[in-house]
Amino acid sequence: MSSPTALNGNRPEGRRRISRVLVGAVALATAISTTGTALALPAPASATNPNFGPNVKIFDPSMPQSDIQATVDAIAALQIPNEMGTERYALLFKPGTYGSDANPLDIPVGYYTEVAGLGQNPGDVTINGGVTATGRNGSGSLDTFWRSVSNLTIHVVPTADGCHTGNEMWAVSQAAPMRRVDVKEFTTFMPYCENPNFASGGFVADSFLEGGALNGSQQQFYVRNSDLGNGWSNYVWNQVFSGDLHAPAQDFGRDTNPGTSAYTTLVTTPVSKERPYLYVNDKGDFRVFVPSAQTNSVGTTWANGPTPGTSLPLSSFFLVTASTTAAQAQNALDSGKNLLVTPGVYTYDRTLTVNRSNTVVLGLGLATFTAKNGNTILQTNNNAEGVDIAGLTFDAGLVNSPVLVKIGTGKGAHKGSASNPTALQDVFFRIGGPHVGKATVSLEVNQDNVILDDIWAWRADHGVAGSVGWTINTADTGVVVNGDNVTATGLFVEHYQKYNVIWNGEGGQTIFFQNELPYDAPNQAAYQHDGILGYAAFKIANDVKTFQGYGMGSYIYTPVDPTIHVSHSFEAPVTPGVQLHDILTLNLSGPGTIDHVVNDIGGPANDANRDTIVFVVSFP
Repeated sequence: MSSPTALNGNRPEGRRRISRVLVGAVALATAISTTGTALALPAPASATNPNFGPNVKIFDPSMPQSDIQATVDAIAALQIPNEMGTERYALLFKPGTYGSDANPLDIPVGYYTEVAGLGQNPGDVTINGGVTATGRNGSGSLDTFWRSVSNLTIHVVPTADGCHTGNEMWAVSQAAPMRRVDVKEFTTFMPYCENPNFASGGFVADSFLEGGALNGSQQQFYVRNSDLGNGWSNYVWNQVFSGDLHAPAQDFGRDTNPGTSAYTTLVTTPVSKERPYLYVNDKGDFRVFVPSAQTNSVGTTWANGPTPGTSLPLSSFFLVTASTTAAQAQNALDSGKNLLVTPGVYTYDRTLTVNRSNTVVLGLGLATFTAKNGNTILQTNNNAEGVDIAGLTFDAGLVNSPVLVKIGTGKGAHKGSASNPTALQDVFFRIGGPHVGKATVSLEVNQDNVILDDIWAWRADHGVAGSVGWTINTADTGVVVNGDNVTATGLFVEHYQKYNVIWNGEGGQTIFFQNELPYDAPNQAAYQHDGILGYAAFKIANDVKTFQGYGMGSYIYTPVDPTIHVSHSFEAPVTPGVQLHDILTLNLSGPGTIDHVVNDIGGPANDANRDTIVFVVSFP
C-alpha cells in the first residue's frame, strides 16, 4: 500500500481516553495451550538455555511458524486492550529468518510487550511480514504506550489485513521506542487505518528506515542517530532530529503553513549512549551487550560493522524473577552482580542501591517496580560511574515517595565521568493510572554527565477508577536535574502539579522536550505560586549560567476550570549562556490559556487559537 497523501493540516485533539475493559489472563492460557514446542518453559538457567520464566518467549527459525504466529496472536489478544494490567511479555527471536513472502509473520504488539531480535546486529534477525503497533478505534494512537521493538530487520510483506501491514506501522505515543531496527520498506508512524487517526509522540534511535517514513498525525516526534533512507514526510507541531542521515532540513517556525512548526534538526547528537541489549553469540551463549558512549555522532552504531561496546556474560547477571525479594536483589548488587529483570511487576518496600561502577540494570518486557511504603525504589551511589539503567518502569505507590529514582544520592554530589557516563534509556515513571500513586519527584539526577535517553515521566491523566484526581495521584515534579553537564535526548514529562522539570545544573542540554500541563487543576487558586499563574513546564534555575534546549513544546488543556491561565511554559534566566531554540506552546483542543512561551515573551495560546502553535525561534 502506498503512503497516505494530503496529511498536512491534520490536527489531532489532545485528550486521551480511558482504555477498554482488560482481558483476563485466562484467555491467554487457553489460547496458547495448543502452540506446541514454541511455548515450552525454558530449562534451568545456563548460558545457552537460561530460564527467564514463562513470560519470556524465545523463538528460533526451526519452530513451526504456525506455533510462533499462534503465540504472538494470543499474547496480543491479551495485551492490546490491557493498558493498566500487570501482565508483561518479551518476545525474543534468535538469529535467522522468520516468515516469507508466501507466508508472512505478522506480529501485533500490545501493551507491555517487547519484541526484540537476539542477534549481535539488526541484520541477524529478519522478519518477513510486520511488527505492528497501532491504536484502537475511538482513540487512535493517543494512548498507545509501553511497548517496544528493537534489534531486527523487517521486510514488510502484506498480510490479510493489508491496511496495517502494507507498510511497517509503528503508530505509537510515549514510552514505545523503536531502536536498532532496519525497515526495508516504508514506515508509518500514523495509524491511518483507525478513526480517528491521531498519535501523540514517538522515539526512534539507531535505526535505518530504508524506505523513508511518514510522520502523519504525530503531534511530536524525536529521531536520533538514524538513517531515514528515502526521507521523512509531513509534520504537525514539534518534530526533532539529531545525528540523522537524510533528515529534513532545519525549518522551524515557517509562515507558509500557519499553525505548524516544522522541523528542528541538529547535524550531530552531542552525547549519546545506546541501550544495552540481550543477544546470542556464535556459540549459542546468551550475553548482554553494552554499547559505548559517543560524542558528536551521526547515523547508526552498526552501519559499518558491529556496535562498539562491551559484551558481558550472562553469569555476571542476577535474574530478578517473581520470587525475588528486594533483599536478594540488593545482595546480588552488593556481590558485584548486574541485574536482569524478567517481565513482571515487583512491589518493593526498600531501596535498591547501586554502589559499583559500570553496573547494568536491564529490564525485559517493560518490567515494573512499584514503591510499597513511600520508599525510593532505585538509587546509585555518588561514586558509581558508567551505570546503565534501561527498559524499566517505576510506579509510585499509595504512600508518598519523596523521590522514586535517584542518580547520585544527594544534591551537590557532582561526581560522574564524561568518558564513562551513567545513562538511563527507555525508563518510564507513573504516578497513578493502574492504581493510586503518590511521589513528590519521579527522577532526581544529582550526578554529573548523566545521559537521559527516552524518559517519560507521567502523572496519570486517566486510569482505573479511583486512581486519578487532583488530590489522589499527587506529584509535584517529574524530573529534577542537579548535576552538571547532563544531557536529555527525548524527554517527555506530563501533568505534574508544580514544575514538571526543574533544571539546576550547569552545562545541561535537552534535545526534544514534550509536555502537557495538568488537565485537572480545580481552580486558579490551587494552581499558582508567588504571584505567578500556574507553574512553568520547564524551569531553568535563576542562577544557571549555561544551558541549551532544542525543540521543546508545552500544551495546555484545563477542562475542570476553563478560566485557568499559566503565565509561561518556560522559565529561564536572561543570560547569554542560557539558550532555547525552537520552543512552542499550544492550546490543546479546548480550554486553558498559556499567556507566554518563555518568561514574558511570545503568546498567548488560548481557546481563540486552539491547536495553533505559538512559537519562539530563539531565546534570549
